[in-house]
Order: sequence, then C-alpha cells, then structure tokens
Amino acid sequence: MAAPGFWDKQEKAQQTVAQLKSLSALLKPLEKAIESADDLAAMVEMGEEDPSFGDELRRELPVVEKLLDDIELQSLLSGPFDNAGAIVTIHARDGGTDANDWAEMLLRMYLQWASKNDYDVELIDRQDNPEAGIIDATVAIRGPMAYGYLKSEHGIHRLVRISPFNSEGKRQTSFAAVDVSPEVDDDIDIEIDWENDVREETMRAGGAGGQHVNKTSSAIRLTHLPTGTAVKCQAERSQHKNRATAKKMLMAALVRQEEEK
Repeated sequence: MAAPGFWDKQEKAQQTVAQLKSLSALLKPLEKAIESADDLAAMVEMGEEDPSFGDELRRELPVVEKLLDDIELQSLLSGPFDNAGAIVTIHARDGGTDANDWAEMLLRMYLQWASKNDYDVELIDRQDNPEAGIIDATVAIRGPMAYGYLKSEHGIHRLVRISPFNSEGKRQTSFAAVDVSPEVDDDIDIEIDWENDVREETMRAGGAGGQHVNKTSSAIRLTHLPTGTAVKCQAERSQHKNRATAKKMLMAALVRQEEEK
C-alpha cells in the first residue's frame, strides 16, 4: 500500500485493502488457536504440580473448542467466492402487507447479523410499502466470508403467524424471496455483451410511501435479456454511479448463476 501510485486508482486500491482485511481476519483465529494451544499445554504441565490449575484448564477448554469449531466452519467455506462480500436482495412475495412486513423483518435480521460480526453494510436500493414493511431492498454486506456465510439464505422464506394486519386475528402465511450473490471485482472472468444483451431503464428514485426522492431519473434498472436477470440501483443521486453499481450487481447475479450450474 506504500508503493508509489497505489492510491491513484481509488476503487482498485480499496478492493485490495478489503482483500487484505479479509485475509487478516482469516489468519487471526489461527494465530489465536496456536496461542491458546500453547497456553493449555503449559496449564497441563503446571497442573501436574499444582492441582489448582485444573479449574482454570476446565474454564479455558470450552473457549478453545469454540475457536476450533469456528476455524473448522471457515475451512468448509471453500467455494471460489466464499470470501467475497455479499449482495443481498429481498423481495416481498405472496401474503399482502404481511409479506411486506416479513421482508422488512428479514432485512433487519441481516443488518443486525452484519453489525454483530463487524461487517460493513451499504444500502443499495430500498422500496417501502406505504402501509408497512418493504416491497424490496438490496444491501451489500462486506467482510470476511460474508458470501460464504450468507449464500445458504438464497431462496424463498416463509412465515406463518397470527397477522397483526388482520382485524379478525386470522393466521397468515407470508413469503419473501432472498437473492444472495457474491460481490465481484471488475476484472472477473465473465462475458457480458453490454450493448446487445443488456436493457437499461432509467427512473426517478423512490422513497418512503412511493414518493420520489428527487426530480431527476437517477435510478437505474438493468436487465440481462438472455437470462431475464434484472437488478436496480438508486442509492446515489448520480445516475453514473448508480449505473456502475447496477453493472456490478448484474455481474454478481450472473456469477452466482454460473456457480449453481
């Protein structure tokens, strides 16, 4: 990072820093495990002469076991993009307002999980439902193994409960779809014919209650015609920045589809 010209290309430099941060986070548990193993060995040796070390040893063992379990879990996340950040999109499906509320509950759950794990979060897109909840939302969650941990969330999520929106107190089944894709670099090896295979639409960014947050058509929707994959970004006031983010989102979605084949 101290090399001349490293920060000339800000985006590339930030990607490199993020990769170094991820690698460092992977190494720290290993270093901690080695240190803990040495401490346990010392306790065992001292316990042969002083039985009081036995109590301390029993307290430390569960801590070390938890550390080893975490390392084992990370070793299982060996997919080509498991160490990447994750782009998570949540769509309310069948279930009316309950589905909108369920979708927002899922969004809050992922945001709380990210905060608990000290991951960085960027809100890319959010469309609120006027009555309650959200119609859809997209967030980028960045941190070590974010995609590896979150990729199993991809799919349809169902909630059965007594509806707080039903005056008769009936049980309601609600559905929400969660799409999880790896956040990929610009130099990822995937071919997209941006001119012929991608349709671009511009629109005014929407806010709470369906209101427009600005008067310019800054929001961007991209549709990959061969697969029907569509993404939308309205996080920035700049159409140029939203287009760049939407392209990354589309690349991420297509990479996930290739990974599933």
